[in-house]
Amino acid sequence: MARAKTGANLPHCYEFPMVSVAVDCAVFGWDINDGLHVLLIERGEKPFGHALPGGFVRAKQENLETAARRELEEETGVSNAHLEQFHAYGDPERDDRGNHVISVAFFALVRRIDHTPRGGTDADTADWYPIQQARSLKLAFDHQTILSDAIDRLFEKLRHDPIAFKLLPRKFRLREVQHLYETALGQEVDKRNFRKKLLEMGLLEDTGETESDVRHRAARLYRFNNAEYEKRSRQGWKFDI
Repeated sequence: MARAKTGANLPHCYEFPMVSVAVDCAVFGWDINDGLHVLLIERGEKPFGHALPGGFVRAKQENLETAARRELEEETGVSNAHLEQFHAYGDPERDDRGNHVISVAFFALVRRIDHTPRGGTDADTADWYPIQQARSLKLAFDHQTILSDAIDRLFEKLRHDPIAFKLLPRKFRLREVQHLYETALGQEVDKRNFRKKLLEMGLLEDTGETESDVRHRAARLYRFNNAEYEKRSRQGWKFDI
């Protein structure tokens, strides 16, 4: 670490200029009726356009996660999302306003019905965008790269963590699980093999019930056995779909 210097003529207290630190949040929202969306803001100041919610860390006041939660709530009104840090971005040219800004990115996957966004601070608007539409937008800074990396993280999270079942109704159909995974992956999965693997894990309980008020053949309803999952996890078993 560079030695600190003192002196009235120094613009900073270290031998080398300091860089700024920011946080950005890639928050994905799932809804059973219209699939996977990502939370974006429309910036009210330069550079204008769509972006992931985020901003600068307040020096000497907050850590990275605290800053991420504050910025997310200030710019979108979304709070209490479970955030996970997944990557850092430090290209000297990533911020075209002339500053060297390192951004630490956070990831979250939530039920969209639980989070209604609204714009605030330097965000004119905040809203959920279908994942395919978000991929096609020109985002500010290097947020397109961050979003792409976050989508990869999303799929890895779904493959190795049963978080998907927290986004579904308490009783669900197998096709709802399949739809969630296909949306995150961006392509269809083999129906027979996917459902066979789901059932062979032994974590889904057949409720003995079927969906009602449908014209087609009624599908069976299942529920996720979280107690069994926690028991296996303590024994070293790993979820993998």
